[in-house]
Amino acid sequence: MRAVTWQGKRSVSVESVPDPKIEEPTDAVIKVTSTNICGSDLHLYEVLGPFMRPGDVLGHEPMGIVEEVGPEAGDLKVGDRVVIPFQISCGSCLFCNQGLMTQCETTQVRDQGMGAALFGYSELYGSVPGGQAEYLRVPQAQFTHVKVPADKPDSRYVYLSDVLPTAWQAVAYAEIPRGGTVTVLGLGPIGDMAARIASHQGARVIGVDRVPERLARAQERGIETIDLDAVDNLGDAVRDVTGGLGTDSVIDAVGMEAHGSLVNKLVQDAVGLLPDFVARKAMSEAGVDRLGAFYSAIDVVRRGGTISLSGVYGGTADPLPMLTMFDKQIRLHMGQANVKRWVDDILPLLTDDDPLGVDTFATHEIPLEEAPQAYETFQKKADGMVKVILKP
Repeated sequence: MRAVTWQGKRSVSVESVPDPKIEEPTDAVIKVTSTNICGSDLHLYEVLGPFMRPGDVLGHEPMGIVEEVGPEAGDLKVGDRVVIPFQISCGSCLFCNQGLMTQCETTQVRDQGMGAALFGYSELYGSVPGGQAEYLRVPQAQFTHVKVPADKPDSRYVYLSDVLPTAWQAVAYAEIPRGGTVTVLGLGPIGDMAARIASHQGARVIGVDRVPERLARAQERGIETIDLDAVDNLGDAVRDVTGGLGTDSVIDAVGMEAHGSLVNKLVQDAVGLLPDFVARKAMSEAGVDRLGAFYSAIDVVRRGGTISLSGVYGGTADPLPMLTMFDKQIRLHMGQANVKRWVDDILPLLTDDDPLGVDTFATHEIPLEEAPQAYETFQKKADGMVKVILKP
């Protein structure tokens, strides 16, 4: 089959790789009909390369049709149309029963000290082949799937794999008071969708970015925006429009590669030049994140407010302004999205009314073979690219 493979820093290619097959009784194999490029894939493209191997199959936002099932794959059957959550979880362990599928005891990557295994996301998360491919093996398939109807286009449902539940959890974790205010830092796919969800739920949303096309997308949906390049100090700009307080909540949808963190960028670049075994140790024990967005969140949020982190961070010794955080009595809520915890809340919005605009959410829909150019364009934030659907 054809698949998008990681080949090195800022280098991916579409190659022929072995077809997946049933390996465990709980496996299934799906024929992928749509699969997305995620903003967090760019961390593999740029920063997390030391944890990748040439030939690793990328991608964690697929959907398709079940081709084959193992004898313990639950109620799945050949021909079912399914969306595959980005994390692999059993559905029956202590953490899954608490709605913490990202901490699944069955699939935890214990040799790395990490939570549940993820599709296509480096040895940190199990080196599981990803979904930017023609076919995908799905471990723990008895639970790691969402059945969807057959009468709507893929664009209606494919975001259940990651974007919708991640954005939904970001809003839930932000604990926005009824009728309250939230700043969303970064209007890439997750930030854009989080802004839409928060607005739909009645919050006043202020979206922050520096890319004109992303700001325009938010404005078209009635969301207030701030162009980061047009203000001297973001915290002051937000306080100016919130009576001097800041917003009740902040969603950081940027993560480890924030702009404006020059020293940390130099550290990231230097680590990227090290041999992999040295770089892995450095990243596992050092503060390598570019923290500009997180620092902005701490400044922007009002006293007693909540910061929700949905952007990916990877450092283990990042410097934080604990005095300010303690003095402002800030609450933090963070983590990978527990996809299936939120599916039942989201599905009622995937109606013909399409209140979240999922049918037109993708800016680009392209053949799988064009993925390498799409990665480069997405990484450069060029051509108005916000969300990409790949068609195998």
